[in-house]
Amino acid sequence: MSMQPHHHAHEHHAHAQGPAHAHEPRHEAPLPAPGTVYTCPMHPEIRQDHPGSCPKCGMALEPLLPEAEAGDENPELADFSRRFWWTLPLTVAVTVLAMAGHRLGWFGMGTQSWVELLLSAPVVLWAGAPFFVRWAQSLTHRSPNMWTLIGTGTGAAFLYSVAATLAPRAFPPSFFDMGRVPVYFEAAAVIVSLTLLGQMLELRARSQTSAAIKSLLGLAPKTARRIRPDGGEEDVPLTHVHVGDLLRVRPGEKVPVDGVVVEGASAVDESMLTGEPLPVGKRAGDKLIGATLNTSGALVLRSERVGAQTMLSQIVQMVAQAQRSRAPMQRMADQVAGAFVVMVVGIALLTFLGWGLLGPEPSWVHGLVNAVAVLIIACPCALGLATPMSIMVATGRAATRGVLFRDAAAIERLREVDTLIVDKTGTLTEGKPAFHGAEPAPGWQAEEVLRLAASLDQGSEHPLADAIVGAARERGLRLDKPEEFESGSGIGVRGRVAGRRLALGNTALMRQLGVAVDALVPQAEALRAQGASVMHLAVDGELAGLLAVADPVKGSTPEALKALREAGLRVVMATGDGLTTARAVGARLGIDEVHGEVKPADKLALVEALQRQGKVVAMAGDGINDAPALAQADVGLAMGTGTDVAMNSAAVTLVKGDLRGIAQARAISQATIANMRQNLGFAFVYNALGVPLAAGLLYPFTGWLLSPMIAALAMSLSSVSVVGNALRLRARA
Repeated sequence: MSMQPHHHAHEHHAHAQGPAHAHEPRHEAPLPAPGTVYTCPMHPEIRQDHPGSCPKCGMALEPLLPEAEAGDENPELADFSRRFWWTLPLTVAVTVLAMAGHRLGWFGMGTQSWVELLLSAPVVLWAGAPFFVRWAQSLTHRSPNMWTLIGTGTGAAFLYSVAATLAPRAFPPSFFDMGRVPVYFEAAAVIVSLTLLGQMLELRARSQTSAAIKSLLGLAPKTARRIRPDGGEEDVPLTHVHVGDLLRVRPGEKVPVDGVVVEGASAVDESMLTGEPLPVGKRAGDKLIGATLNTSGALVLRSERVGAQTMLSQIVQMVAQAQRSRAPMQRMADQVAGAFVVMVVGIALLTFLGWGLLGPEPSWVHGLVNAVAVLIIACPCALGLATPMSIMVATGRAATRGVLFRDAAAIERLREVDTLIVDKTGTLTEGKPAFHGAEPAPGWQAEEVLRLAASLDQGSEHPLADAIVGAARERGLRLDKPEEFESGSGIGVRGRVAGRRLALGNTALMRQLGVAVDALVPQAEALRAQGASVMHLAVDGELAGLLAVADPVKGSTPEALKALREAGLRVVMATGDGLTTARAVGARLGIDEVHGEVKPADKLALVEALQRQGKVVAMAGDGINDAPALAQADVGLAMGTGTDVAMNSAAVTLVKGDLRGIAQARAISQATIANMRQNLGFAFVYNALGVPLAAGLLYPFTGWLLSPMIAALAMSLSSVSVVGNALRLRARA
């Protein structure tokens, strides 16, 4: 926005003020109905229109956007819960029988193997069926994952036991113990039950990460009160509201869609979307955001954005997109996990052969049991969940604080930023001209100067004129109707008010009219030094006074800049405003490095220059002129009160348009990356310690062996611990 004091007072502003809404979606397709598009939490590129399993990792696909009315329990959780609880008694029975059957003497050992087979078969073949389906898919797609290990380990234990029960004489004598070939039906059953339990805990925990989206979806009202052309009114479903419809919003009701007030005045609580604690006054011409609460007066609004175009819908899409995106750290984890599975299968084979050839009798039984334990405990589910869980929790938490991350890469990069470039208008300042003050010439009163200027400016539609007229009306001044109004193309306006000839404009207009301005030059320079635009008022050819209009600094800006400096960031201001104005604002805010009169290409060049110096640059802006720099910066930060183009170009949107959000976003970034590293470190350490123990490498020194059942329990707990650690971000971030 250009408010240069050395140019004309009523110059057209270049800065485009957009409505207060979030960015447009990248695609023009309408927002899919919740639950119709399914994707993988670990591989967001997988999309399909029906539930199923991910072909890459086997994880159950989840709705891209959860339903607001849906509970925490999803279909997979319900299915796994049913399989777990219905077969748990069988698992307990077969485990008790395997551990104490020979002491109880209920059956002969040969008969006991058959009983264990009958008890465990429903557990492994029915309750564990989803696991074997995913195991087969991992082989078909050549994508080794956690189900490759679980399916191979459980299947090997169960098939070996079935063979030992059906054809014990086919085994060498060294396999026999207590009159039978030992079977491990209980191990296979317990592994399936524990894996089901782990999946249930994980799914229940993961469902909490969608709470932010569900709460956002729940903000929107279900119906709107539409005013018909004949003046009648009717309640219609929100899906039936079209652009241009007139809607009535009564006190206590939620605003149905984004629009503009055409009638009435009220205070609207926008805290649920912008975080602003105080209700915002609204009157004709003001913008309204869908899902905000009308607190007092009745309003009539004209709908401007409906469906997927509303701010609420776009925020939901941004959060969902960020939650499904993969961080660079996640791509590394995926690559490691794939190679890790192949390595673990190799270790399991070596364990089986090593114990079989070199171990104590029954050596091959020990080899099989330990190989199965290796496969189970090394399951990389904790490794795979380490980063997606942190990203999902962090983006949901950030959204509740008015910070919208477009993708996971932005979360990773933001913590490294050391230089912040800020636009002035709409970022540091309100972005809307406000009356700054009047300086009367000798013999005149400031109030009369304002009254006459406002009377004349009633004929102007310029934002600076609006500021002057608004200030006069706030003071209750009586305004006369202007006559013979004439706009002087970029230098000011002229006309008659109450029979007197008035002229309001810059020094060029005064010179053209032969009006001497020398008497107030010092006052004019002082006002310009404060960042104000100065206009001269002439009455009947004589200078009556000066009027100053400025773009006021946001109340939150000084506090935000202090927090950013304390965080170690170098702050640079770049604005299209005149250098005098820019320096005045910079001096007031303590910003030493100021660039004024910069064009969009100049802002882009500034970002590139700093990057060549090795700086990690963030750019904060809200206008169309900021878009190139926002896109070029390592992290673009768009004000949610700005234009769509700015938000489309940025990686992070600050819904409140408040720079304090940058410090919050950076803190969230740092906490999230620390959490991801904790999760990855835990997963790697867990496997590094668990695999050697399961393989029996410590047996010669300690006599320790790890049962496949204990390995399955440890595997499940590792996943739950990773999820639990990620959920800590909800309190910390």
